[in-house]
Amino acid sequence: MTPKFRAWALVIAVSALCGLSLWGVVWYRSRSLSPGAMLKRLPTTDALIVYLDFAALRAGGILQLLDGSKVGEDPEYQAFVRKTEFDYKQDLESALIAFSPGGKYMLLKGRFDWKSLSAYVRASNGLCNNSFCRMVGSTPDRRISFFPVQSNLMALAVSPEEDAAHRMNAIDPRPEQAVPNAPIWLSIPPSIVNSGQSLPSGTQMFARSLKRAQAVTLAIVPESDRFAAKLNVRCASDTDATELAAELNKTTGLLRELITREHQTPNPADLSGFLTSGTFQSEGSRVNGYWPIQRALIENLLSGAGS
Repeated sequence: MTPKFRAWALVIAVSALCGLSLWGVVWYRSRSLSPGAMLKRLPTTDALIVYLDFAALRAGGILQLLDGSKVGEDPEYQAFVRKTEFDYKQDLESALIAFSPGGKYMLLKGRFDWKSLSAYVRASNGLCNNSFCRMVGSTPDRRISFFPVQSNLMALAVSPEEDAAHRMNAIDPRPEQAVPNAPIWLSIPPSIVNSGQSLPSGTQMFARSLKRAQAVTLAIVPESDRFAAKLNVRCASDTDATELAAELNKTTGLLRELITREHQTPNPADLSGFLTSGTFQSEGSRVNGYWPIQRALIENLLSGAGS
């Protein structure tokens, strides 16, 4: 092989490697990450994890119920939509959110005009360095930071730390964990269950039963013309699961009795009907729970958000 041929071979090899590297970057940025893969980027310690499939909720007519909510009427939000051409009811496909002690961490999938978003940050006295942007929110301790993970995936944090979104650059090396196949699901940490803080009225008695749980997941799934809530609880042993299922069924029965003593009837359109309709059974070290959700309940909850 002549020196000239070797030189050309080296140039071709380097060019091919550069081309493959560029293709790899384009492929990574364009591929669709699953909720399980997205979860590996979020700080999950003592965090309430919430997943929302906006595309599915939009198709089911649920997002239309938000038209009169405070989010849509808020002047700051309307200004944001106007200046960035982004409206979650139209442009957001899904959201995976970690409500952690250190702040809120979100992975938002949708259609983003990154130039308009950067311009909005700078116009709001914020700063963008390359693709990483940060700004102060409505209060000094609400510092907003975000960057594009992919062209259609935003990592956004609201935290006292001005660069908190950087935490979502790291990927948990552990295997991807299974997540519910549902348009809405929550992963509830034992710390929240044990404290009972910020739980809706009437649910604290159920939370007390879950204090021995190791992991709690609640999924909302469509069923014909209504929805259903499905509970999955992992316990330390089969015995614990059997006892927990019995206790949850007992608590549901007790709630029915309390409502009857007040000479009332559980209403499917409010939490009384929802909570009293639950059924629970154990399977090995897990407990499965089921509640039917009438559409009227969702409409009432969402209309309450706008009052």
